[in-house]
Amino acid sequence: MCDFNKLKNGILGFIIGDALGVPLEFKKREIFKNNKVTDMISSDRIGVKGVWSDDSSMVIATMKAIIDNKGKINYESIMNNFILWVSNKNFIAIDKAFGIGRATFFALGNYYNKRYEKITDCGMKGFNYNGNGSLMRILPIACYCYYKKLNEDEIYNLVKDVSSFTHSHEISILGCFIYVLLVIELLSGKEKVNAYSNIRKYNYRKYFSLENIKYYDRLLNNDISKLDVDSISSMGFVVDTLEAVIWCFMNNNSYDKCVIEAINLGNDSDTIGALVGGLSGIYYNDINNKWLNDIKRKNYLLDLCNDFYNSLL
Repeated sequence: MCDFNKLKNGILGFIIGDALGVPLEFKKREIFKNNKVTDMISSDRIGVKGVWSDDSSMVIATMKAIIDNKGKINYESIMNNFILWVSNKNFIAIDKAFGIGRATFFALGNYYNKRYEKITDCGMKGFNYNGNGSLMRILPIACYCYYKKLNEDEIYNLVKDVSSFTHSHEISILGCFIYVLLVIELLSGKEKVNAYSNIRKYNYRKYFSLENIKYYDRLLNNDISKLDVDSISSMGFVVDTLEAVIWCFMNNNSYDKCVIEAINLGNDSDTIGALVGGLSGIYYNDINNKWLNDIKRKNYLLDLCNDFYNSLL
């Protein structure tokens, strides 16, 4: 069983990575090549530093649903919290909600307007809806799978369902599944080289079509860490995002270095920063306390981590 600090540092590491990346989002990588951002700075859009985006809002909303259901997964509760985030500005850092993706927006509309009988049918199904919108919020589900000791089939079915709230295509589900398996490896105390090796060896054909597994070929059939940074895209396609996340995680040796590398890739810097922050927070069991103090609503987040941990136990 992993200790509380490892879980806490994973969640806080995610939110810090998100907030570090917000000011760099949508900016080209070339801007930072000779002048890397290495500290928490204010965003042009927001005007203050330490503000998280939709990534963390949806992670927090998911955690709160698990807490409120005494450590159990309730699909309706999670989706209701997503609606509260969009419509009522719950789970945000300051009085400004921003960053909702297209697929998530449409899927929440499907749920709110009761267009489908099953919540898992609300997600967008087309290939063009394979952004990183379900990957960005899957970390609490990975923690749940680890603490509840779910077996392979249970993990797959839960990840498939939760991704399908917004992103139903198999490519998105597979991206979430790979990240969840990696988080479980790290929570179990595996060295990161071994953890990455294990997710590469996994038999994904048990659940996924070969056609869609091939999209992750550079990650699974090759060693993504060996590629040059110029080969790594930081755009919002779920495959690109996961490649960038694991590349940053494998090529750096501390929490700070991992997330600084991630945000300076530019483009979808908040999501990549967040997902790298989650992995490296868990693995190094460490975060930057100066950055934590820069985060808005720090005490709220600390209480949330404590409540989440206790609910999982």
